[in-house]
Amino acid sequence: MIGRTLVHIATAAAFLTPALALAGPTLDAIKSKGVLRCGVHTGLVGFSAPDGKGDWTGIDAEFCKAVATAIVGDPKKVEYVPTNTQNRFTVLQSGEVDILSRNTTWTATRDSTLGAVFLGTWFYDGQGFMVPKKIGVTKASELDGATVCVLPGTTTELNLADYFRSKGMSFKPVVVAELPQLTQAFFSGRCDVFTTDISGLASTRLTAPNKDDYVILPDAISKEPLGPLVRRGDWEFFTIAKWTLFGLIEAEEYGITSENVEKMKAESKDPAVQRMLGASGDIGKGLGLDNDWLVRVIKAVGNYGEIYKRNIEPLGLERGLNAQWRDGGLMYAPPIR
Repeated sequence: MIGRTLVHIATAAAFLTPALALAGPTLDAIKSKGVLRCGVHTGLVGFSAPDGKGDWTGIDAEFCKAVATAIVGDPKKVEYVPTNTQNRFTVLQSGEVDILSRNTTWTATRDSTLGAVFLGTWFYDGQGFMVPKKIGVTKASELDGATVCVLPGTTTELNLADYFRSKGMSFKPVVVAELPQLTQAFFSGRCDVFTTDISGLASTRLTAPNKDDYVILPDAISKEPLGPLVRRGDWEFFTIAKWTLFGLIEAEEYGITSENVEKMKAESKDPAVQRMLGASGDIGKGLGLDNDWLVRVIKAVGNYGEIYKRNIEPLGLERGLNAQWRDGGLMYAPPIR
């Protein structure tokens, strides 16, 4: 009887005692190889695309640099694996990549049936339409009977069908698996309309022979919260990557930048800043990291606003929903404490 009581006490204590993060298989592999394998787009300016030197740029590519910095201390320790809409989830499920950071919409089905879990929203978007200016269309409700270029295996494809059905309109899809070939089909006149996330339309428009010949219609027909995802089961890696995302958003809120992060750590009297930057508390320990992890990350890539300014502003897109919550946007991170 006494032995059984002791077992009950030990079991209760196990539930009540906070557990420190222990490395799982994905995290172990990243530390062992010293490299984070990151699944990205084959090339979407602003999100993930190689520049003239072969270096990957864009907010999705930079997020992987941030995670690599948190874990192995170097933003260059990222192996980028280009993926398309057809193979992106398989590449993650098979273990070919550690994280998929590829302008992917967070949905219930994807979060529950792919053996993967989203870290959070990295970019708030919506689906839209781009058309040649010469056809004179000014809104989506005028697209009845149009031929529409769309990527397969995307929420875009489903939203397109839903929208036209709900409006009692018809359309003819032109489905091409690879973005370069799909955009070429649109620019060559094979279809009247190109549809994808509005950010993707802005990026694609920059590649047009003459971008001023094309207009993005004002309609947004869906909610597209885009974010990175990782495999289920390695919750330690998930926790580090998730709080890296939150840390970048929180850093912007508190005015912590790549230029002032070390000064802020040394001089700030704000308790929240002190905890974030490891001047007080022990946040890093619970993540399995040292307390300078977020300082390293911000020095390497900047805060969310800096990342946005480098990569998204050149597309001509305003912050909008991606502004900080205090500025009327939706960017709101749980507190680091």
